[in-house]
Amino acid sequence: MNKELAPKYNPGEVEEGKYQQWVNDNRFKANPNSAKSKFSIILPPPNVTGKLHIGHAWDGSLQDAVIRFKKLTGFDVLFVPGMDHSGISTQVKVEAKLREQGISRFDLGRERFLEEAWKWKAEYAAVIRQQWAKLGLALDYSVEKFTLDDDVNQLVKQIFINFYNKGLIYRGKRIVNWDPQQKTAISNVEVIYSEVVGSMYHFKYQLVDSAHYLEVATTRPETMFADQCVVVNPTDERYLQYIGKNVINPVNGQVIPVIADDYVEVDFGTGVMKCTPAHDPNDFEIGERHKLAKPLCMNEDGTINELGGKDYQGLDRFVARQKIIELTTQANTFIKAEEITHQVGFSERSNAVVEPYLSDQWFVKMEKFSAMILELQNSPEAIKFFPERFADVLEKWMQNAHDWCISRQLWWGHRIPAWYHKDTNELYVGESAPSDLENWIQDEDVLDTWFSSGLWPFATLMRGESFESDYYKTYFPVNVLVTGYDIIFFWVARMIFQTQEFTDSKPFNDVLIHGLVRDEQGRKMSKSLGNGIDPMDVIAEYGVDSLRFFLLTNSTPGQDIKYSTEKVRSAWNFMNKLWNASRYVLMNLDDNFVPNKDFTKHLSITDKWILNELSQVEQQVQILIEKYEFAIAGKLIYEFVWTKYCSWYIEFAKVNLNSSETEVRDSTQQTLFYVLKNILIMLHPFAPFMTEEIYLNLNLRSSIMEENWDIDSFKFSTEYINQVVNIITVVREFRSKNNLKNSLPLQFKLNNLNSSNQELFNTFINEINEFVKAFVNAEIVNEIASDDLTAIAVEEYFLEIANDSFINKEELIQELIDRQTMLLNEISRSEKMLGNENFISRASQDKIEAEKAKYATYKEQLAAIVDKLNTLQ
Repeated sequence: MNKELAPKYNPGEVEEGKYQQWVNDNRFKANPNSAKSKFSIILPPPNVTGKLHIGHAWDGSLQDAVIRFKKLTGFDVLFVPGMDHSGISTQVKVEAKLREQGISRFDLGRERFLEEAWKWKAEYAAVIRQQWAKLGLALDYSVEKFTLDDDVNQLVKQIFINFYNKGLIYRGKRIVNWDPQQKTAISNVEVIYSEVVGSMYHFKYQLVDSAHYLEVATTRPETMFADQCVVVNPTDERYLQYIGKNVINPVNGQVIPVIADDYVEVDFGTGVMKCTPAHDPNDFEIGERHKLAKPLCMNEDGTINELGGKDYQGLDRFVARQKIIELTTQANTFIKAEEITHQVGFSERSNAVVEPYLSDQWFVKMEKFSAMILELQNSPEAIKFFPERFADVLEKWMQNAHDWCISRQLWWGHRIPAWYHKDTNELYVGESAPSDLENWIQDEDVLDTWFSSGLWPFATLMRGESFESDYYKTYFPVNVLVTGYDIIFFWVARMIFQTQEFTDSKPFNDVLIHGLVRDEQGRKMSKSLGNGIDPMDVIAEYGVDSLRFFLLTNSTPGQDIKYSTEKVRSAWNFMNKLWNASRYVLMNLDDNFVPNKDFTKHLSITDKWILNELSQVEQQVQILIEKYEFAIAGKLIYEFVWTKYCSWYIEFAKVNLNSSETEVRDSTQQTLFYVLKNILIMLHPFAPFMTEEIYLNLNLRSSIMEENWDIDSFKFSTEYINQVVNIITVVREFRSKNNLKNSLPLQFKLNNLNSSNQELFNTFINEINEFVKAFVNAEIVNEIASDDLTAIAVEEYFLEIANDSFINKEELIQELIDRQTMLLNEISRSEKMLGNENFISRASQDKIEAEKAKYATYKEQLAAIVDKLNTLQ
C-alpha cells in the first residue's frame, strides 16, 4: 500500500502528466469489435476562431462526465472530437490579421487567402486540443474530424447534389440577413438583436392631383428609393377612398399606387405603410401577392445605388438617412421624428447593422423537413429531450420554419458544386466541373457552416461516403447530444432532418440541453462587458476538478449557470477535504494491509452504518446520472463525503482503530478503504484527475478507468446509529449556541427514556462520551427534579442539564446587579417626572401614559431580578 499521498492537495501537481498517460495507454480508445454494450457522444465541434471559453468547458464537462460514468458502468464508449471551420467567423479573423499587414484578401486571391486560413486553422486547432487535454476530455483522437476534411467535403457535395436532384435545394431571390461590411448573407443565429434608441420618421406621401396626403412612418427612410406602393387595410374606413389612387414618393418624386392588404393592422401607427419588397421580408411577401417589382436601392456594401439619383448615390445608408430628413424638411414633406426604442439586428462577427436584402441565394425547402421532424417527434421513436420542454420548443419552431438560405458570399468553406454556362447561363450541379470547363464558371459562394455541421452525427463516423465503416455500424445513432438551448433550431433541428433524409435514421437518441454561463450578476458574458471567464485561468488557480465540479453541480438541465469564484473555491475545499481524508485512511492502514472482499463478518455498527449509507447514495447517484441530473447527484456525493464519511465515520473509526480487539481494527480498516475506493469511483466523472491520483495510491489497478461501478446492496441493521448522530449533533449545537468550549465537561441527565433508548445509551455511551465530552456518569431520571434546568429534546426523550453546570454563576450575579442598578436609576427618574406638576400639566396625555407604562415595566423587571438574585445568592 502506497502511503505517500502528498501532505497538501496541489491540483497542478495532481494533474501533471495524467492526461498524456491516459492517451498513451489508449484509455479513450473505443473498440467497435468488443462485446460490451456501446455508447457514443459527438462533441459539438468548436469553431477554430480562437480559444475555448467557459461555455465550452461546461459543455465538455457534461459530456465527459457521461462518458466516464458509462465506461465505469461497463460500456465500450466513443467520444468523438472535432472542430468546425466556421466560415464567416474564421474568415473575419483571418482578414483582420491580413489588414494588420496592410493586405486584403483580394490582394492575395482566393487560393492564397485559403492558404492563410489553413495556417490559422492549424494554429488554433493545436490550442483547442491543449485545452481539451486541460479539461480532461476522454476523446478518441483516432476519429477526430474537421468540417473541411477531404472526406467530409466530398460527403457535403454528395448530399448537396442529392438534395438538389430531389428538388429540396433551389436557387432563387429571397430576403436574407445581409452584412454590408462582410458583403455576405448571414444566418439567423449570426444576428444579435439589441434594444436601441432610434427614431420613427413620418413623411407625407402626397396624393396625385390632390391637396391631401397619407402619413407614412418608417424607421428606415434610406429604403424609400425602392418603395413600390403604400398599403392600407381593406377594412380601414379612413382610407377606403384612396385605394387604387396614386401618391408621390417624397424622396424621388416617383408616383406609386395605394393598395389594400390584410397584413396592415388598422390600429397600428397611422394605418398606412410603405412597401419596399427588396428590403423587408414582410414587404417581400406583399410584393409576391400583388406581383410588385422588387428593385434594390442599395449596393452590397450598404451605400445607395443609382436609384438614389445624384443627391444620394454613393452615400452610406445612414448618411443618406440624415440627408433625406434635411431635403424633405426643406420640401415640406417631412412631418416629424419620434424617439422610440426598438430591436435592431447586428452582425455577430462585424457588429454592422444587418440589412434585410433581396439577393440571389441557394435555399433548402423546409416544408418536407418540418413535417419530417414533427412526424418523428410524435412517434414512439421520438428523440428524448432533457428537460422535456425543449421538445416542444423544437416542434414550435418547425411549425413556422422558413426556407433556409445556405449560400454565403465567402471564400472559406465548402464551395457550392454548381457551374453556370458563360453564354447561356445554364446551371449545372455535380461533384466535378463539366467536361468543357472553359465554357463554365463555378459558383463563387460557399455553403453555410450549419450545412456541414448538420451532417456531424454520421459524417464523423463514416469513412468517405461509405456506410460500411465499423464505427458507423457500431456507434450510430449517437446515444446523446449535449448542447445549449440557443442552437436547438440552428443546429439540432438541422442535424435531425439532414440525417433522416440521408441515412433514414434519427441522428441521436437523447438531447441534453444546458443553458449559458453568465457572470455573477446574471449578465451574458461578452467582450463589450469585459466579463468573460477564461477556464484556463480558473484551472491554473483552483484546478480542473474544482472547475468541473462547480460547473456540473450548480445548474440543472436547461438552466443557465452563474459563474461564482466563491463556489469554485468551495469546490476546491471539497477536493481538499477528500484529499486529507484519503491521507488519513492511507496512514492508518497496516503496512501489510490487503483489501479483503469478504470483510463484513465482524463489522461494528458504525461500519455497517457507513456501508448502508454508501449503498444508498451509489444507487441514487446512478439513477440521477442516467437522467443527466448531475447537480443533484453531485450534491448527494458532496453530502455523503463531507458529512457522513469525513465528519462522522472517520471520527467513529478513530475510536475503533484504537480498540484492543484486532477484529474491530481490521474491519474498520477494510471499511475505510472500501468506502474510499467507491467514493473515488463515484466521484470520478466529476473530478477525474484527483480521483485517479488517490486511486493510484490504493495500488489496485493501473487506472481508475479499469474499475467497475459495482453497487453492493448493504442492508445491515443500524437502527441506533442515526440516533447517536442526532444526539452528538444536538450537543454540539448546544455548545456552539452557548459558546462553550469542547474542553468543558458537561453532565446531562436523561429523561423520559423508554427501554429501547436505554439500550441505545448502554451500548453507545462510550462513543457518545468520546465525541461530546459529556454524559460522564450519566444519570437516568423519569421526572424533572428542579426548575433550574435546560432541557433539550432529542427524538421522544430529553437531555437535561443543570444551568449552573454551564453558566458562570459569579458572572451572572454581576450582570443581574448591574441591571438592578440601572433599573433603580430609571425608576427614580420616572418617579420624579411623574411627581412633577409642571410635567403633568404641560405634557400630552399620551406622553404621560407612556411614562407610567415604563415605570410599571421597570418595577416588574426589578422584582424579577431581586427574586433571581435571592435564589442565586
